[in-house]
Amino acid sequence: MRFKKIYIEITNICNFACGFCVTPLRATGFMPVEKFREIAEKIKPFTDYVYLHVLGEPLLHPQLGEIIQIACNAGLQVNLTTNGALIERKKDILYRLNIRQINISLHDAEENLKADRWPEYIESVLDFTQKMSETTYMNLRLWNGGEADSTAFNKLCYQTISNQYGIPVSGLQLNSKDTGIKLAKNTFLQPAARFEWPDGQKLRNPESKNCYALRTQMAILLDGTIVPCCMDANGAIALGNIFEQDLSEVINSERALKIKTGFENGKITEDFCRSCGFIV
Repeated sequence: MRFKKIYIEITNICNFACGFCVTPLRATGFMPVEKFREIAEKIKPFTDYVYLHVLGEPLLHPQLGEIIQIACNAGLQVNLTTNGALIERKKDILYRLNIRQINISLHDAEENLKADRWPEYIESVLDFTQKMSETTYMNLRLWNGGEADSTAFNKLCYQTISNQYGIPVSGLQLNSKDTGIKLAKNTFLQPAARFEWPDGQKLRNPESKNCYALRTQMAILLDGTIVPCCMDANGAIALGNIFEQDLSEVINSERALKIKTGFENGKITEDFCRSCGFIV
């Protein structure tokens, strides 16, 4: 079995503290380079694409450049998600490496930076995006639509993007069937409602849903725990450990196959998944 993508959490430490985010219940830290190398070798028969994110800010990793190069040397195409606050500090590393896609969560800055710093942040992100998009797909995420408290921040984002790319603000509104608004070559804006992490408590899907978990994706947490998808940030559905087991053994276990087959038929087999609002 091959996956469309495998998420690897190289750190669960973040420089932001977003109100909507999950609090790590696991030990925090940075994945050692040799551990990442081991994972890269073990997953390369199963995917072509690695996503450096679950929890945490990947640009905080002190050996980010080496990690990305290891993935590339293993024949993996690298994608990462960042809040963008460290771009100025890490841009030289990012410019010189072969990165397939970078997702920048603009909305994270709203509650973590003072309002007088918003313009500088947005301009920095857009300047980086414009240069990086020559070789890399760039997705600008604005996932706080419909939130009254976000009106001023969103207005500034839309107006600045409009000025930068020459697109009227009215043309930056997302149709629900779309996956993004193309701003320029390799550059997309993705407005959406505020993201809600599943917490195992709040019931969002009581019985049925379709999901990509173990069908097109899976995730590996900082300590090597294998989980069905990138939403399981605290390992509620721990299927095994990449450092202790063969990946093929884990994904073909009775529990994993039950989850996969269930989603193929629109059925939920794990209680934790009932607290997840994501639907294919």
